[in-house]
Amino acid sequence: MSKMQQDHGWAAVPRSFEKLLTSVDMKKNTQPLKVEDIDLPSSELAQQVLRYAKEKLSSETFNHSLRVFYYGRAVTMQHFPDWRYSAETYLLACLLHDIGTVPANMTSTHLSFEFHGGLISLELLKSLHADIEQAELVAETIIRHQDIGDSGNVTTLTAIILFATVLDNAGLNGELVHQETIKSVVDAHPRNQWTDCFASVVRRECELKPWANTTRIEGFAEMVEKNELMAPYDR
Repeated sequence: MSKMQQDHGWAAVPRSFEKLLTSVDMKKNTQPLKVEDIDLPSSELAQQVLRYAKEKLSSETFNHSLRVFYYGRAVTMQHFPDWRYSAETYLLACLLHDIGTVPANMTSTHLSFEFHGGLISLELLKSLHADIEQAELVAETIIRHQDIGDSGNVTTLTAIILFATVLDNAGLNGELVHQETIKSVVDAHPRNQWTDCFASVVRRECELKPWANTTRIEGFAEMVEKNELMAPYDR
């Protein structure tokens, strides 16, 4: 593997949360962070994709995408400090990971929204002259960002987005992020009843495409609606 691939986050890590967390001391490592403690990449590419996402996504989904960025960065800064990955590449994946849920994108294809979103993002990043290693990693991450399970491996970047999305969507592994960190992130990027919004998206995807990848997570919409960790912030 080339240094560029490693630096973006192509290294393989276990797909299993249990395996990833075996040596993590959450009680010791989980400390308060504020949004200001986590740098948001500001390169020209990052700014272009930020503008694209803000234009295409609903405000609720855009805010969710940024919360996923901050939660993922908090998790890795405190619990996996040795992981090598590009914060810029991770931001691109976060901003684009739900692009397939945009109504026009969801209804224009038979593909599951993650797969369609990965293809859209790959073409977008190529058009913006991103490195191919970076563009393909963003696509890989988006395609697998709901690929929760116990077997095999994922890329470092996919593992991060898995931790962050299930935290924001379902409240899983909530001990990885301090409550004060959650409050700071939500204050900056409000949920605005994200739980109801995302549960509706899940149901819509499964209704339109009963073969969709989302159907492999049994009772997913109900799991989202039982997100007790984020319930206080959904009002």
